Amino acid sequence: MTSLLEQQALTLLLEAVGVTKAFGGVVANNGVSLAVPEGSIVGLIGPNGSGKTTLFNAITGAIPIDAGAIRFKGKDVSRLLAGDIARAGIIRTYQQPRIYGGLTTRDNVIVSTAVRTTSFASLFGRARHHAEDKVEELLDFVDLTGKAGILAGELSFGQQKLLELAMALANEPDLLLLDEPTAGINPTLINDLIDRLKVANNALGVTLLIIEHNMPVIMGLAEHIYCLAHGRLLAEGPPDAIQNDARVLDAYLGAA
Repeated sequence: MTSLLEQQALTLLLEAVGVTKAFGGVVANNGVSLAVPEGSIVGLIGPNGSGKTTLFNAITGAIPIDAGAIRFKGKDVSRLLAGDIARAGIIRTYQQPRIYGGLTTRDNVIVSTAVRTTSFASLFGRARHHAEDKVEELLDFVDLTGKAGILAGELSFGQQKLLELAMALANEPDLLLLDEPTAGINPTLINDLIDRLKVANNALGVTLLIIEHNMPVIMGLAEHIYCLAHGRLLAEGPPDAIQNDARVLDAYLGAA
């Protein structure tokens, strides 16, 4: 079977090669390799403690790696600072939304447009000047137009996650890393979020790498899935192969 990487090798956007990261005596990532072709939706699954978030932190420059390499658009970004990686085009969201609770919903999106284009010192000047024309469109995209003027801290948890998605998209990322985007969201809102992620991928051209514990969600979204266990890559392949892989099932059942 031809892998996703082999099918789209000429448009490879992100590549992690043998990434290793230890915290004291605990090896969180042990020689992990994965590839994310441009324009794709790739899933990253595994039991709690398998090293998924550590890998996200390594890709985004939040932590240095001990060995291996991370390449973005063919360039090794392993030693770049987090801000430089964000400006290069890699943006992420978190399990717990990181918003500015004391600012309005609208201002959260305005501020976020500055990450790739300007310095923190000019955040409220240039960002507001260049972003106002697209802020309303993004708020409408995540169905928060009616909440634009209230403090972001007053939004529900699910609405804060949608706001964080708008903030991420305001940066016009080439690659968006989503850490459990559906966790804590009312089930009635999950389908809406899935639809928005598909639009971001198909219409806006944003490549997605998604950590997700909701198996129906990730199986329906991702074209290719990587599974980690105990810090190592356990399996990879299309959704139908992963959900029938005995090693993957054993990893989850063992964790349970």
